[in-house]
Amino acid sequence: MKKHRKPKKQTSNKPQIQNAKTRHDDVSAGRRNFLRLTRNIVIGAGVVGGVGYALASNVINTLNEHDLTRVGNGTPTIVQVHDPNCSLCLALQKETRSALKQFQDGRLDYVIANIKSASGRAFANRYGVQHVTLLLFDADGELKNILQGQRGSHQLRAEFSRLLAG
Repeated sequence: MKKHRKPKKQTSNKPQIQNAKTRHDDVSAGRRNFLRLTRNIVIGAGVVGGVGYALASNVINTLNEHDLTRVGNGTPTIVQVHDPNCSLCLALQKETRSALKQFQDGRLDYVIANIKSASGRAFANRYGVQHVTLLLFDADGELKNILQGQRGSHQLRAEFSRLLAG
């Protein structure tokens, strides 16, 4: 029979130093992981907040652009009778916005009467017009001109200048 020997106690400090070093590395790794997670959360919150702000701003601008009560508010107003599914309406909208860029902010109001909504359809019916139409109103809300059909931005700019001069 073989005798089993008891393991000797180690008198060296190496294992204790290695264990302390391992614990320190674990704490450092945990700290790095925590900081990395915190950084990612802050970046994510910034991105989500930025996207949320952009979407909210877009919704507010869209609601404002479709507010037909702005006609006659003291600023000459261009109202586009618009069908969002109509390619001609979208082209007219692009040309109108391009023409409006030539004027100082606040000199002209731009409003959309969406014929897919009840208020937009009622507005178009009140003036007897179809989509792909621009209605030009003076500052008091009096209809000054009706532009039906597709127009280029140069022609629209001239019409808008006449509205302002009028």
